[in-house]
Formats: sequence, C-alpha cells, structure tokens
Amino acid sequence: MATSKENREAPADSGGQGRSQPAKRGFAAMDQNQQRAIASKGGQAAHQKGTAHEFDSEEARRAGQKGGEVVSRNRAHMADIGRKGGESRQSANRAAAAAKGGNRQGGKES
Repeated sequence: MATSKENREAPADSGGQGRSQPAKRGFAAMDQNQQRAIASKGGQAAHQKGTAHEFDSEEARRAGQKGGEVVSRNRAHMADIGRKGGESRQSANRAAAAAKGGNRQGGKES
C-alpha cells in the first residue's frame, strides 16, 4: 500500500525535475462551489452571532470617496474613461438619429 508521501512524488516521466508540488489539502482541495457554500455558512453565522461587520451609509460613502480619490490620481486612466464616455454618447446619438430617419450629414435624402 502506498503512503501519502509516495503519492505526492513526481511521476517517473517528469524529466528528473524533482518532486512535484504537494497535493492540495483541506479547503484548497475543494471545488469552488463547496468553498463558497462553507464561506457562506460562516458569514451567516457571524450575522446571527452579531459579530459581522456591516457598513452604515456614512462609512460606505467615505470608502467610495477614498477609492475615487485614488483612481482620479491616474490622469491617463481618467482621460480614457472620459474618451470612452464621449464615444458611447456619440454612438448613442447617432443610433437615435438613425432610428428617427434623420440624415445628419446635410446631404439630400433619396
């Protein structure tokens, strides 16, 4: 019977690279759905016990403001956001004009 240590060793055709990584154990070995279910139960228990942290509106406002300040320091990023917004608005206006049947080019309609 093979021991758990023998099961973790690299296969013979690994090219002599040494041992493979140890097998995942416990929480890490579970699939993502199982992990989420267990984590959800922990969060529910914390709320029932009264120890879970809940944002009030003022705390949430401060957190959002702080994040916005950090993002707005990156001028290139802010320029990209503005450019994308302008492009989106322009394409929406063009689509609305096309839906109305208007010709914004100033040419004669056929």
